Amino acid sequence: MATVGRDLLDVPFPEMIQKLGLSIAEAQYALDEVGIRLTQIMAGEDVEIPDPDNPDDTMKISGTSVKFGGEQLSMMELGFTPTFYQFVDSIIEVKISISMTTETERETSRKSFAASGGFAGIPGIGGGAKMKASSVSASYAAKYQYTAEGSSLLRTKLVTVPTPSVLEERIRALVESD
Repeated sequence: MATVGRDLLDVPFPEMIQKLGLSIAEAQYALDEVGIRLTQIMAGEDVEIPDPDNPDDTMKISGTSVKFGGEQLSMMELGFTPTFYQFVDSIIEVKISISMTTETERETSRKSFAASGGFAGIPGIGGGAKMKASSVSASYAAKYQYTAEGSSLLRTKLVTVPTPSVLEERIRALVESD
């Protein structure tokens, strides 16, 4: 049963939690970076982003504007705002089932036989002899069964967050200054 305890100790919970935290932080940073670039594009600015097909290269995305009422307006000037996302719940669930069974089996059997006889095989002449023999057989078997099962689940929840009020104020100021 000592191996069961050892197997439970071998599950790297601290490392799993650390990697989950770092992964969420990196993903959140990437989401925020996309939100910022999207804001720039919606404001009508041209943006360079890494080329997904060739990471050593960049590609240019032109800012979005729409001709409306005879003038060229950015998406933000028309009231659109970018969407930002945030991780709110993250769960690591690990299920493990370890069992060990030992079965011992012992078996003893005894066989007996008897024989008697006389001189030259003729009973009553020259005396006789009797013989009795027994054999004892013992067997011992030990069976061990060990099973270990495991499953893991990583669940995270991503939600939109409201546009920051500071950004909304700056957008209004930008629109009013034009």
